[in-house]
Amino acid sequence: MKALANKGSIEAVYAYEDGALETFRQARESGLKCIYDLPIAYWETSRNLLMKEAERLPEWAATLGGGISDSQEKLERKTEEMELADIVVCPGKFVSDSLPSWAGDKHLITSPFGSPETNGPILPLERRTDRNIKSPLRVLFVGSMGQRKGLGDLFAAMRQFSPREVELVVMGSLLAPMKFYHSRLPHFRYERGRPNEQVLALMRSCDVFCLPSIVEGRALVMQEAMSQGLPLIITANTGGEDLVVEGQTGFLVPKGSPESIAEKIAWFLDHRTEIPGMGESARAHACSYTWEGYGDKISKGIGDLLSHFTPALSR
Repeated sequence: MKALANKGSIEAVYAYEDGALETFRQARESGLKCIYDLPIAYWETSRNLLMKEAERLPEWAATLGGGISDSQEKLERKTEEMELADIVVCPGKFVSDSLPSWAGDKHLITSPFGSPETNGPILPLERRTDRNIKSPLRVLFVGSMGQRKGLGDLFAAMRQFSPREVELVVMGSLLAPMKFYHSRLPHFRYERGRPNEQVLALMRSCDVFCLPSIVEGRALVMQEAMSQGLPLIITANTGGEDLVVEGQTGFLVPKGSPESIAEKIAWFLDHRTEIPGMGESARAHACSYTWEGYGDKISKGIGDLLSHFTPALSR
């Protein structure tokens, strides 16, 4: 904070949700602009969505996490951070659309995350040689094992299929005892967390990636899965709506709709021979998102906006 008092040529400060308040307060006193990095949907939108999930699927309520149990003090801090912000940086449309109506005067910069780098040109991916069209379709879910990620809906969809048709592979952190998950879906393959290279190898052993989230910022795991040749079944609430070229890189499904998830899984079952081509399209599309592009868009956006701001007055 002392550094802001001797700001010199500094025009603005950049801070992240839950860690911005004191910096923003001092910046306002020093006449500086406040740039707010919001990595996940604004708290009011998140809370409303998760409260509805607790009512719709009460058995999964305990897995919804802090989004419905944050203290009033924490929520007031988040609100004041947003009030003080001049520019809000978001990773996708879902987050930018989640801002409250009273924040309509904020300047938005939306820049999607980059994808993992893949070596060499886009070539057919190596896949397990012992798998064929008669093997069970392997659907992969990666994430914390709760209903914020839509796991309850995915389990409900999977109950419509025989394990001989579709195998669900779940990798993530437990938010409830394992017996709870098996009570909801007896047959699924659980995989523990592991180093990233091993996660990517697991992805390559699967056919489709499914993340039917209720609330996200932008789940980077989607682009990781695409980089390994997996088409997607996701909701727009993952923050990755732009990743889906319908029918080419995967499919969007409505949030909270096991029926829609099951419909798309059934489509992949009926179109097994099209999956490798969709996987290549997914991989190519993921490669168009780079970390350099992510940073450049934010830097340029901040520079353009600061050049148009009138000199700030100390408050």
